[in-house]
Amino acid sequence: MTQYQDLAEDLKARLADLSSRARVIEDNLRNPLEADSSEQAIDLADDEALAGIDEVLRQEIREIREALLRIDNGTYGTCVACGNAISRARLQALPTAVRCINCA
Repeated sequence: MTQYQDLAEDLKARLADLSSRARVIEDNLRNPLEADSSEQAIDLADDEALAGIDEVLRQEIREIREALLRIDNGTYGTCVACGNAISRARLQALPTAVRCINCA
């Protein structure tokens, strides 16, 4: 067990939740538009908002996957800028952090 096992479990749970939400959004975006033109305008506006939310979710999913890879390869918790350790408190607050507080 690594020193970051608890954070890895939290990241995995968050990843599962976000992936589920992203699938729901993608399913909604695949729905055909309504036949009525005024309804189509509403659907298009809704789709645009959902697409924006989906992109935010996808970015967080990428960051979580990268954090899990760093945990697996032993580089998690090391600042990519200065090479110093990222504090445990920072990692608990922002588990996908790649920089220590001084370099952030």
